[in-house]
Amino acid sequence: MTDTTTDPALDEWRTYDDFSAGIDTYRLPNTSLAGTALTITLDDGSRIRLAFDEDAVAWSATGAIEVPEGTRDPYDAVAVREDVVFVNLPLESREREALTLVYSTATHRALAVVSHIDDEEVEGTPRVSQRFFAGVTDRGEPTGEAPGPSRDLIGKRNVYRYSPHHLYEHVYISSQRYAWQCLEGVQRGHGDMDLSTVWRFADGLYLFCFREFRIAVASVWLHDLGYQLMTTGVFLGLNGEGRAEHSRGGGHIYPLGSVSYPDAQPI
Repeated sequence: MTDTTTDPALDEWRTYDDFSAGIDTYRLPNTSLAGTALTITLDDGSRIRLAFDEDAVAWSATGAIEVPEGTRDPYDAVAVREDVVFVNLPLESREREALTLVYSTATHRALAVVSHIDDEEVEGTPRVSQRFFAGVTDRGEPTGEAPGPSRDLIGKRNVYRYSPHHLYEHVYISSQRYAWQCLEGVQRGHGDMDLSTVWRFADGLYLFCFREFRIAVASVWLHDLGYQLMTTGVFLGLNGEGRAEHSRGGGHIYPLGSVSYPDAQPI
């Protein structure tokens, strides 16, 4: 049996499927949306219509996301709070793509993230890309602040425990970048500074997304930095054989502290 806690050679960069195995051990439990139907209207007028059963969602979309009627895909849903649902569609109907949604049954606010793996590599640019949209559901009159880009995490330093063998540190550097290092696991000793995006969804709830340079992987997380201190996420990446793969993630957040910049601020 391989010891996943020993230090790897620093030049042996791990593949997506190496580190993703078991990274959902401490994830919040899944919830069923069977019998739920809703329409999400995005700020640009695009619409996403969804009808869930136990195993799949029948959905369609118009506007910035074009999906024909009758499309069916699997879904993964987590109730991250009593009134907030994190839903990921690891798409089988579209190549190398995922749709992640967050919506509130109380404020009727929503957001959507489309993650995509490009066909070709471009030097100096992540092979993965993400698009972000704010929206509302058709379940009631929206209230409260609309989701949008946030600088709230800049300067914060957290540790994330996903399993007994997955421990990572994040430092949020700017509105466009974060730094990470693996403290325990198959990537121990490895780290990088990658492109990232942070949106505030609600009080203490932050969408955090990253796009890696060294391997083709994009990830979407919803950090609950309120009382719960849990994170729920998903990955889309190319495995060691070059095939697209979807994985789940999640676990505990341990804040280490933060810094405040006295004068000049990060971008």
